Amino acid sequence: MFDLSAIQTALRESQLDGWLVADFRGSNLLGRRVLGFDDKDIKSRRWFYFIPARGEPRKLVHTIETASLDALPGVKTIYLRWQELEAGLASLVAGVKRIAMEYSPRNANPYVSRVDAGTIELVRSLGVEIVSSGDLIQRFEATWDDEQWAMHLAAAVYTNSAYEEAWRFIAKRVRLVGNVRETDVQAHIMEHFQANRLTTYHPPIVAANAHSGDPHFETSLPADVAMKEGDFVLIDLWARLDQPRSVYSDLTRVGFIGREVPEKYERIFQIVAAARDAAIAKVKDAFAASRPLQGWEVDQACRDVIDKAGYGQHFIHRTGHNIGQEVHGNGANMDNLETHELRLVLPRTCFSVEPGIYLPEFGVRSEVNVFIDAAGDVHVTGGELQRKVVPILAEF
Repeated sequence: MFDLSAIQTALRESQLDGWLVADFRGSNLLGRRVLGFDDKDIKSRRWFYFIPARGEPRKLVHTIETASLDALPGVKTIYLRWQELEAGLASLVAGVKRIAMEYSPRNANPYVSRVDAGTIELVRSLGVEIVSSGDLIQRFEATWDDEQWAMHLAAAVYTNSAYEEAWRFIAKRVRLVGNVRETDVQAHIMEHFQANRLTTYHPPIVAANAHSGDPHFETSLPADVAMKEGDFVLIDLWARLDQPRSVYSDLTRVGFIGREVPEKYERIFQIVAAARDAAIAKVKDAFAASRPLQGWEVDQACRDVIDKAGYGQHFIHRTGHNIGQEVHGNGANMDNLETHELRLVLPRTCFSVEPGIYLPEFGVRSEVNVFIDAAGDVHVTGGELQRKVVPILAEF
């Protein structure tokens, strides 16, 4: 829901003169959400909405779609010709010096970059400085209220219990018939979600042996394998309550189909777990000291552990992603690999911590979720931290 007062307060706190939201055919998903637009409510002509740090907002809309921004407060200017668009845009930002837009310098963070380079050039030509709206977006798109935090915890009860269901199912089938297919375990987890009124945009990853060495392995019939005693298994699953505004819980754990876990699996797991714990400690230390923390710092704390162990080249993705109503949300990621994430880790946001080491024969990942509450307290969700590879046939 659009909150003008809160946005203007945030602009003043950020020492910005305003926020210019530009959209063409739904190109600016982030800006549109902050303004309260439905994702399907897409117009065919360019529009601009300028929110000053103080005073009344200003709109610029096309003659064909004069009502495009009528749901929002502010004075309206209508353009027809391109010359009128440019003149209208100049009027929108007249008298201001420093504004935010959905832009990232050098496209360093493509998750934030929603406005095309030509529009940025045009606005700059009007004599204003443009800074990234990344942290502003977080405040209004990525933060959770108390109800969403409660829904996350409720979902985490069942994403956590899904592992006991999966390990038990694997053990039972292996004892009965000698093997169980990856897709059968996947289907069993989906039944567990459905029985507990959870929903997900995509079924979980169930990956055995070399499949677990592919971070984005697609569990499906064409690539399906039968898992048997002596096999290593990675399960990555995510789900949320089947309710409006619910948010995801996203976890990954690993197990071995046997009674004793071979040393080669346990050794790699312990490196990954140490990296996971270093990332969590980085977050806790920063918030305990009331120190601003950027996403890249969390990734680097995690990555340093794996680098020191000699497996840096096998940790081939960021440490974590923001979590929201989409499993990959629109807040800060924990990333100093694919991007140099300068967005702040903010209170009332949630993100994954999921380091991994991926080798040709197998891969290990350990994933938990971290939520920062309004007071700055750090919560790790999804049950107890995994401390060892699960010996499935010994425990189930």
